[in-house]
Amino acid sequence: MEKTYKVIGMTCAACSARVQKVVSRIDGVASAAVNLTTEKLTVVSDQEINFDKLLAVVEDAGYGLEKDKSMQKKVDLDIEGMTCAACSSRVQKTLDKLDGVYSASVNLTTNRASIEFDPASVRLSEIKAAIEQTGYTPKDIVVENRDEDMVRKQKELTRSRNRLIVAILFAAPILYLAMGHMIPGLDVPVPAFMSPHDQPFMFGLVQLILTLPVLLAGNRFYRHGIKTLVKLAPNMDSLVAIGTGSAFLYSTYAVIQVYLGMTEMAMSYYFESAAVVVTLVMVGKHLEAVSKNRTSDAIRKLVNLRPKTAVILKDGKELEIALDEVVIGDLVLVRPGTSIPVDGVVVEGRSSVDESMLTGESLPVEKSQDSEVTGGSINGEGLLTCRVTRIGEDTTLSRIIRLVEDAQGRKAPIARLADTISLYFVPVVIGIAILAAAAWALAGRDFNFILTVFVSVLVIACPCALGLATPTAIMVGTGRGASLGILIKGGEALETAHKIQTVVLDKTGTVTQGQPVLVSTIVYGQRTEAEALRLAAVVEQGSEHPLASAVIKAAPADGEIYSRPQDLSAVPGRGIQATVDGIKVLIGNEALLAEAGIDLTQTKTDAQKLSGAGRTLLYMAEDNRLSAVMAVADQVRPTSRSAVRQLEDMGLEVVMLTGDNLPTAQAIAGEAGISQVLANVLPQDKAGEVKRLQRDGKIVAMVGDGINDAPALVQADVGLAIGSGTDIAVESADIVLMHEDLNDVATAIALSRATIRNIRQNLFWAFFYNTAGIPIAAGLLAAFGGPLLSPVFAGAAMALSSVSVVSNALRLKRFRMKSR
Repeated sequence: MEKTYKVIGMTCAACSARVQKVVSRIDGVASAAVNLTTEKLTVVSDQEINFDKLLAVVEDAGYGLEKDKSMQKKVDLDIEGMTCAACSSRVQKTLDKLDGVYSASVNLTTNRASIEFDPASVRLSEIKAAIEQTGYTPKDIVVENRDEDMVRKQKELTRSRNRLIVAILFAAPILYLAMGHMIPGLDVPVPAFMSPHDQPFMFGLVQLILTLPVLLAGNRFYRHGIKTLVKLAPNMDSLVAIGTGSAFLYSTYAVIQVYLGMTEMAMSYYFESAAVVVTLVMVGKHLEAVSKNRTSDAIRKLVNLRPKTAVILKDGKELEIALDEVVIGDLVLVRPGTSIPVDGVVVEGRSSVDESMLTGESLPVEKSQDSEVTGGSINGEGLLTCRVTRIGEDTTLSRIIRLVEDAQGRKAPIARLADTISLYFVPVVIGIAILAAAAWALAGRDFNFILTVFVSVLVIACPCALGLATPTAIMVGTGRGASLGILIKGGEALETAHKIQTVVLDKTGTVTQGQPVLVSTIVYGQRTEAEALRLAAVVEQGSEHPLASAVIKAAPADGEIYSRPQDLSAVPGRGIQATVDGIKVLIGNEALLAEAGIDLTQTKTDAQKLSGAGRTLLYMAEDNRLSAVMAVADQVRPTSRSAVRQLEDMGLEVVMLTGDNLPTAQAIAGEAGISQVLANVLPQDKAGEVKRLQRDGKIVAMVGDGINDAPALVQADVGLAIGSGTDIAVESADIVLMHEDLNDVATAIALSRATIRNIRQNLFWAFFYNTAGIPIAAGLLAAFGGPLLSPVFAGAAMALSSVSVVSNALRLKRFRMKSR
């Protein structure tokens, strides 16, 4: 077999030779080859080589080693049969043990496993077989139509509701018959043919018959519970199956004994415990499923934004076709008030477009010719004709949906605590139930008391709440973020964000708008400001420099008309020169004009003042005489100052990072209210600056545009890409902010804090229910003369714990920033 690894720390041929030599000496290695250029180690062996052993040998030689993930595959599997945290933890542990599996994340809320693996080391069929060995059924997820997926889930909810109705209809009379007489002051009439005193056999037989439909409606508990018990991997279903099954079988035995003449056994009917507990667990699971379905509201709303059809223009005619038939290059007609079907560019028309569901921005965005439009946004009052640029899974809407789905499937590190506990929880509970029953038996209690304790402990100890505590909060939190235009790429990013101490802001395109603007013009000759700008614009039309664009945009459109420039030539890094209507015009930096021998003395004071304010200066000379100085600046975003203040109010340290010189950087930082500045930082050095802050012990967030900031975004503990999001931004950042508002950085961090707080609340209540409930169910109160917990109340408490945890997580749907 052949495997490849990435070697870390090699700098020369001697390094690669050293690694190759030490690896070749390992028993079982037939050959080893190291490529210094690609930093790859290829190992051919006739047996499986343990990675830890290989790593130890390479590290002893002074280098590092990583598994090569370039050929890895990722697969998502539906896992049928998972009902509680013990189930997902068992599957997770099984997958983690498989050699060749790089990472696995099993999500109880979605009942899915996301697995990254090396197909050369482990086959997908082997992964599925390992899951089946633990008692669960893995199924491939077809890249489904999300609408069909939602319809399927709705059908499952309907079936769940129907089974629950059956269980309630039959459990209610059992509860009436068995426990009605216990209600003080209530005379419960019972038909004579089944009187517990005169007809004890019929009294038991009727309850037996009524219980059977309830157990049939809840048969999944027995199918899955017994299956996992046989596999020695018991879960919540196992607890319910053992507890209610014991009560039912013992009660059936009592009915038989009464029929044979032992009428005193009529006091040993526990059918209500079996039927009502199963019904209550079904109530809890149904409410849990309804709540879990609501956690995906964000995705559902995004999917619903996409229309089913599109109107295209073909041969001058309008043709309505299915959305799947649209191809790149088609001309799509978007009528007022309708959804834009796919991403494209406006070729004709003018309108305002509501992009709030995609970006969180409430104000409509004006669109005209050459404006980009996003599929799923809502057209306003105008008629637009758009040329299609992206379709299917490549559209912005599909990418957003995919990001949110991926994020909801990934676990936060805080979930590991619940997973670890859940894995061992069910076997421990079964042990506690047996010990408690044995202890009461030794204490001389009757069998009915012992059975009550045994069943109650098993039922109340369901670890569902533990398993739901984290994933539900992450699903709702990431969904709420998506509705606000904040895409959080997983539980780890969501958790890390709440610990951020320092926020590093890239200047260009983040703190500033990223587009140079002419902010002032000072003239020194006979021309007016407007005349000087028009002349400069004529010359600058021959330049593609961003500063030239700023001058052209600022020039008045009316007034004196100049002829086309002659003898136009650009001076790289300096400026441009040309002749216009016989006037020799020179536009550029101070060095260009000084080289031409032009006297700049009269502008010295103005230039110092403008430079000190962070402006970039363009000098213009006509016939070797200074005629104007134009100041260009990348203006600070209107929201930057309030955003910085908000971050500081949250207790965060704010630092601006830029390649500008210190005076210019300080001027921009002053406008934005930032006190700490890192200037003269080249793009390739930005990641190093972030690393330096991390070495000081700080948890650092990097905010940038996601292109030249990509290395720094990756280096930071949390990378945030601001703006509509390029492919690089989506790949590099942990959090993508869909619209260009720096306030969203504070919103993302606040959402992280709220979500982690919610997870901690959920975990507290989940632990509280179990730690408080198990001793009471085991008879702690009864030992001191108090009441014994009935299995019925134990089932109700168990259902309440799961519902309360999910309901608490759903509060995150109402998250809003307190101030902006």
